[in-house]
Amino acid sequence: MNSTGNTIAQRFMRQGLRAIGVPALLLVGAWGLGVGLAPPARAATSQNSQAELQQAVGALRGIGSLRADFTQTDSAGHRVSGVLTLKRGGRIRFQYAPGYPMVIVADGRALTLLDTELRQMQRWPIANSPLGALLDPSRDVTRFGTVLPDFAPGMVAVEVRDSAHPEYGTITLLFEHKPAAPGGLELAGWVSADAQNRRTSIHLSNHRYGVPLDDAQFRLTNPQAGPHH
Repeated sequence: MNSTGNTIAQRFMRQGLRAIGVPALLLVGAWGLGVGLAPPARAATSQNSQAELQQAVGALRGIGSLRADFTQTDSAGHRVSGVLTLKRGGRIRFQYAPGYPMVIVADGRALTLLDTELRQMQRWPIANSPLGALLDPSRDVTRFGTVLPDFAPGMVAVEVRDSAHPEYGTITLLFEHKPAAPGGLELAGWVSADAQNRRTSIHLSNHRYGVPLDDAQFRLTNPQAGPHH
């Protein structure tokens, strides 16, 4: 990571904007839904658990487009909010509420963090982030996901980790049973954790499916772009 990336990362850490599944040093926090995330239980291997895993994958793959409000909570209880947009093909955007000069997008290949106040930008490959499980569910969830048994009534929790790359951290995707949602499960949020088990939580609400989304909103222009970029 270059010096610009370090500056952005340090700013995130200072402001409590521990994001969303970007590289491990940014992943800290605690789940804010009132259903505490217990230490990882043993992997569920029953036929029922495999069915739940496949249902979760189907729910993610069934999202053509989604807009939802989000609340992000860190380990100190600090909360920030904004609007999430998600589009099939690995595209996602986190637009924070006014007052937080950060925008995070993924264009299907990389995560881009833009600090609009410092006018600095940094990119990371999606494959190096737990968020890849959300953006490419057929690849990550089916290969690396396990259902956490007896997580909470009415919910399905799928923990995704790549044991060959513990530095990528983990993401626990949380679903609620809702017949109207794709696949009968609605993504309620997730908890990202780094190798030291420091966590960040995202809680989603007010889901709107099938909204028209322009691909341009999943691209950012480097404010310092010049002949050398």
